Amino acid sequence: MEGNGVAMLDERIAKRLKRNRFVVLGRAGMDLYADPPGEAVERAERFVAALGGSAGNIAAGLARLGAGVDLLGAVSDDAIGRFVMAQLADYGIGAKHVSVVRDGRRTSLAVTESRVEGLQGVLYRNHAADFALSVAEAEAVDFQGVGALIVTGTALAASPSRDAVFAALERARMAGTVCVLDVDWRAYSWQSEAEARAVCGEAVALCDLTVGNDEEFGLLAGEVERGRDFAAGLPWAVYKMGAAGSETFCGGASFRCGIFAVKALKPLGSGDGFMAGMLAALARGEGVEVAVRQGSAVAALVVSGVGCAPAMPMLGSLLNFIKELEDAHRAP
Repeated sequence: MEGNGVAMLDERIAKRLKRNRFVVLGRAGMDLYADPPGEAVERAERFVAALGGSAGNIAAGLARLGAGVDLLGAVSDDAIGRFVMAQLADYGIGAKHVSVVRDGRRTSLAVTESRVEGLQGVLYRNHAADFALSVAEAEAVDFQGVGALIVTGTALAASPSRDAVFAALERARMAGTVCVLDVDWRAYSWQSEAEARAVCGEAVALCDLTVGNDEEFGLLAGEVERGRDFAAGLPWAVYKMGAAGSETFCGGASFRCGIFAVKALKPLGSGDGFMAGMLAALARGEGVEVAVRQGSAVAALVVSGVGCAPAMPMLGSLLNFIKELEDAHRAP
């Protein structure tokens, strides 16, 4: 860790997060991973099914780490939608705010691989069910007991889910709930970069914490070269830099955190794991720097395992992983 000053959360935010209850808004779908690991899709002997989607993965990570979590989203009225609902139940993720869409929309399906070099992925996302989330469904959420609302930015790409996001943010803010935006910019979901910049920028203004990578903050700033400055100008932001780690800006201070070096099986899911690990640590009362480090450790564990949601660690496994690497680093 290296930084400028001591990063401290606003007292209201720190206290609220300790409620250890989250609502994650966005997409949950099915992932199909080519098996055995390392095999290309076209040569796979079989496929391993897993819960997927950025919101689904974050929710799974939080649940595995002992947080209470509900998903706010929509799935299709078919076998894939029922698979997602069953997976949410298996992970202990509340689904009372997940609507079932019966208008021919489809839950997202991702077909991908467990390898780094030459990774292939096909996302079936036409007429996506998660974009059908309505304002009424968002307004039905009682945020009084919720520590944080986590919005995944893909939900902003189309209406009615875009309108539902802003309705949820408004209700969460009124209840004093911490609002978090994972920019999660997927260009293929948007009409244009200009639209994404304007809409995501509006959401940033309503959130306490914004998390994104260089391209995502570059989108918000208008060019990648100014992305870091944009992040530094926010009250609380985490600027992810891939293999270079991350830089956190909080309470007028900043610090950098490196990654945990592991043998990656795939490059997928690290951001979702980071978000889950960081917020779960803050909910346990950890300081900002410890929380970011734990988020980085979860990211490392996710990229070294099969699947994204299935690779999210339990708390004991996470803490043992960190301790083992720290002990190895201190050894002569």
